[in-house]
Amino acid sequence: MAAWQGLGYNRRALALQRIARRLAADFDGRLPASVDTLRTFPGIGEATAGALAAFAFNQPVVFIETNIRRVFLHCFFPGRSGIRDREILPLVDQTLDREHPRPWYYALMDYGTMLKRAAPNPNRRSAHHQRQPPFGDSDRQIRGLILRALLRSPALPVGELVKAVGKGPERTTSLIHTLIEEGFLEQEGNHLLIASGAGASGTDSRTP
Repeated sequence: MAAWQGLGYNRRALALQRIARRLAADFDGRLPASVDTLRTFPGIGEATAGALAAFAFNQPVVFIETNIRRVFLHCFFPGRSGIRDREILPLVDQTLDREHPRPWYYALMDYGTMLKRAAPNPNRRSAHHQRQPPFGDSDRQIRGLILRALLRSPALPVGELVKAVGKGPERTTSLIHTLIEEGFLEQEGNHLLIASGAGASGTDSRTP
């Protein structure tokens, strides 16, 4: 957790650690090339498995992510809204450069990034588009505050942790219980600490 701070959703750090452990235990430390196998790892869904196959192994796998979606909405669905990915995926399949999938997908993603800056974002016309809620005072922000407080002062009593977070006690306590269920925190008596499996570099998470 300490090493991951500032890199986005903390659950990705736990997933990455669990993936690494499984690779070491079951795959001789090497990432498998099979999309079906990749989907069985924590935190890896359809799009991530396809991206790994394409970028790590240069396989002509059909997948879609936000920048690729933006390109196809712009080029093939002008003026239409509510477009679903199932309408886009056949076009990705038909246009895929099967001899050079890795540079093809790199080019698509670069073009998608450019389109976001150069024109009204086509992804707003996707049926899957969701506006991200403000970060301030969100559950995501409070979850981050809880973890940062315990990284600064390991093994805090519940009351002191709630006070350190500085948000509503009921809401903070509810999110603490969620973080325990998800494996981020553990409780010893009345004290909370970063779970041993989520500590930095394999060290005891109680050490500052």
